[in-house]
Amino acid sequence: MSVRYPAPLRPGDRVGITSPSSGVAQEMRARLDVALGDLKARGYEVVVGHCMDGAGHVSAPAADRARELMSLLTDPDIKAVAPPWGGETAIDLLPLLDWDRLRDAEPTWLVGFSDMSTIITPLTLLTGTATVHGNNLMDTPYRVPEGLLSWLDIVAAPQGHRFTQSPPNRYRTAGWDDYRAQPEVREYTLDTPGNWTRLDADGAVEVEGRLIGGCIETLCNLTGTPYLDVSAFSRAESPEGLLVYVEAAGDDAYTICRNLHGMRLAGFFDAANAILVGRTWAPDATSLTQHEAVLDALGPLNVPIIADVECGHVPPYLPIVNGAHGRVVHTSTRSELTQTLD
Repeated sequence: MSVRYPAPLRPGDRVGITSPSSGVAQEMRARLDVALGDLKARGYEVVVGHCMDGAGHVSAPAADRARELMSLLTDPDIKAVAPPWGGETAIDLLPLLDWDRLRDAEPTWLVGFSDMSTIITPLTLLTGTATVHGNNLMDTPYRVPEGLLSWLDIVAAPQGHRFTQSPPNRYRTAGWDDYRAQPEVREYTLDTPGNWTRLDADGAVEVEGRLIGGCIETLCNLTGTPYLDVSAFSRAESPEGLLVYVEAAGDDAYTICRNLHGMRLAGFFDAANAILVGRTWAPDATSLTQHEAVLDALGPLNVPIIADVECGHVPPYLPIVNGAHGRVVHTSTRSELTQTLD
């Protein structure tokens, strides 16, 4: 099995919209319409599924959500699938998806982050299909800061394409824009300066490997299951090693520390040449910061650990392609991640 890259999106292609986890509440529908309008403005045809209800914590019963996601991912006329956002319990879909059928189907781009890690990371590991860990559909209308790309830029790129992203060196301190009051908001509030931070040591980093990772709070529940066998993926696709990225959505530092220890013990980081850690708003604990939690759990790996990367829940967003070949450079004057779709 080699990494499979879906065909690049072109004007006239169809993009499927479904909510494998949380749907969209009625008061958020205006923002959804803005995001859908942006897709249409790029020339894409939009197909909105039935599993979109936001009244509860999931958009529909698990069987319905799995059926709709399977239908979109195996429809040759659908070239990409984008959820509005993540949620809480996408884990209930995993045993209901037909992984053999997904492996045999022509690959389709699937994007998202947060609870979508529960689906996109196993999809890459089990089928070899490249997926995009990046801004969700509801984030798509924002103007992308200099140095970064939108997921729409990436899924329109051909196989073999190489692109480099670098931090804009500013981020949002806390909180989300109110889509109820401002459904058409397009400018991030990036009010705080901040750069990438090497946690394990001083000195420059320049390292390569295939990219894989996602949200700590969701992926930790898959360790020890067939859905998160990173070691097997590395042996098959990247014997030279991996660039593993993780990010904390909201759990306190004690919980993140425990979860990262468990992921390390389960072999999630065994093939890591370096680890990227997303910037987070998640709280510190009484005697442990989020950075210290990462070092406590992952320091024994003796690989470079670079934190405060824009691959988490804190705007802005640096999309990462699971399965792509990555090269990370971090020095006192330069930070960048180069990805190649090969």
